[in-house]
Amino acid sequence: MVKSASSEEETRTRARTRRVILDAAVDVLAENRAAPLSQVAAHAGVARSTLQRYFPERADLITALGEYSDELAQEATERARTTEGPAIDAFSRLVSEYFELRRIAMIALGGEEQAQEYDEEACGPSDLALYELVERGHEDGTIDPRVTPLWAQQLLWSSLYAGWLYVNVARVPAFEAHNMCLMSLVKALARDNRG
Repeated sequence: MVKSASSEEETRTRARTRRVILDAAVDVLAENRAAPLSQVAAHAGVARSTLQRYFPERADLITALGEYSDELAQEATERARTTEGPAIDAFSRLVSEYFELRRIAMIALGGEEQAQEYDEEACGPSDLALYELVERGHEDGTIDPRVTPLWAQQLLWSSLYAGWLYVNVARVPAFEAHNMCLMSLVKALARDNRG
């Protein structure tokens, strides 16, 4: 059965409206995860009833944002041209493209709720020991001075988490994930003495 021109236009219009609502949801929920859906509708320039036709419940919108995050990641991958040029250059482009997905990814993954502002007074002894270690590395020339102590801490915990997941996802021995994690972290923090 061939779709009529009006049916195809309606499908395109629905897709555009859906995307406008999702983009508005990213803007609104990135600022306040608990914002009412009426605020999302207003930001999208649609009636609340229109938003509810697309996403009857808040959970439907959150689920759709996860799917939308995947769509945007695919678009970012295409823009990064991962099959062109040296692999490390393509990887750099991919990181830059993916970084732009921060707001939707944090919503989809629930990370905005967990993110807290840095408070040095709330740091425990292990945090302070890590910060001092990084600063010592700056002084002795072994840790890249562009790597701040707070960045090193964030990188450490995110890499450890990735390593822990890697054991289960890739079904590899823990020592293999440990080695990958250690190699990645040391390469990330080490001062490049080539020039």
